[in-house]
Amino acid sequence: MSTQNKLQGAREIALELLLKAEKSKQFSNIALDKALQKSELSSADRRLVSALFYGVIERRITLDHRLASLSSRPLSDVDTHTLTVLRLGLYQLIFMDKIPKHAAINESVSLCPRRTSGFVNAILRAHLRTGETPLPSKNSNPIEYLSVRFSVGTPLCKKFLEVYGFDTAQKILAAFCQTPPITLRVNTLKISREELANRIDGASLTEISPHGLRVKGSVRELYGFEEGLFTVQDEASQICVEALDTRAGMKVMDICACPGSKSFGAAMSMNNEGEVFSFDLHESKLSLILSGAERLGIDIIRIAKQDGRAPLEEHFRTADRVICDVPCSGFGVLAKKPELRYKNPDESASLPDIQLDILNNACQYVKDGGILLYSTCTVFPEENFKNVERFLKIHREFELTPFTVGNLNAEKGYITLLPNEYPTDGFFIAKLTKRIKNAT
Repeated sequence: MSTQNKLQGAREIALELLLKAEKSKQFSNIALDKALQKSELSSADRRLVSALFYGVIERRITLDHRLASLSSRPLSDVDTHTLTVLRLGLYQLIFMDKIPKHAAINESVSLCPRRTSGFVNAILRAHLRTGETPLPSKNSNPIEYLSVRFSVGTPLCKKFLEVYGFDTAQKILAAFCQTPPITLRVNTLKISREELANRIDGASLTEISPHGLRVKGSVRELYGFEEGLFTVQDEASQICVEALDTRAGMKVMDICACPGSKSFGAAMSMNNEGEVFSFDLHESKLSLILSGAERLGIDIIRIAKQDGRAPLEEHFRTADRVICDVPCSGFGVLAKKPELRYKNPDESASLPDIQLDILNNACQYVKDGGILLYSTCTVFPEENFKNVERFLKIHREFELTPFTVGNLNAEKGYITLLPNEYPTDGFFIAKLTKRIKNAT
């Protein structure tokens, strides 16, 4: 197969996936994985499909802003298939320097029926001839400016402005436009971080987590995957587990555990000695924890389907450590889940109360002197510190506890990790210790 035909195949798959995502209004990396498994594309072409699929979703508003300036008719009058082809072509012209301009245009045109091919050809060639389309004014219309520049919905941009102000909001949104690193948690039950780093080409040590590596390429093709020498875990999540200070022989409960990375990290820190109870509301996801634990050689994890708000009296006051990584809006991981860029934060208004209910239940499992860790992958206060404040007003037996992980010092007992300040996802961590009764 020629290089040109391979590229065409990659574009056809990307187009099909984008059309499905547009129709369902849902993003699915599962659909992408299935499509790639069925294809006969090379590794390079699979990467191209992924880049096009994620890239067009991630930059949709920016692309449409440019297309609107080039089109003689409103984009709302352009059919979905043609508009998606235009986005695909324009994304390659703007963001993919290694693809020749003529190839991006010609192959995009070939994805269209004859009745629209001329329109697509004219728009994409007009892009090459004309200067850049001005952005909205950052002074008179900062919300629209942020939305178009970083391709984030206006309601979410408004929220970032309200919480962080223009300068910081701009830095956070810019960080979300960077390609996130692939971060591994080394399985220290089997190998040291230094040894694994030497075995994986291009691996580098994480800046904060003592057990992390940054890598490139397909995870399944990396040295040590089949042998269970690592698991994929963002550095923020690794920091969360390190803050727990787990030790061999402890009882740990992970309330909303799937896909299991925190349970795995705790078990590794415990040297696979003790008990880790991993619960999740969705039974179908629990198999991911079992298969992951088996690959890693961990046998102290016990799984069960369980609503995090429903009490398990047999576990009351028995756990040394409780992990409460609650369901959240996900507004700290826009770089990894581009569909969240277009979510209205008002849709998450009910989450803080649900999170607090889970936290109120989870605290019952903590023994005196034990630790309750609350975390989210969002960066807005309603789901983060404001929830911790609400919790502490109810449960005065708990107190915030300072923690240090590597060169990170959370002296107040909590921290919001912003992606423009730390090499992590956007994340919140609070460490709460249950006072020992009658302690002076």
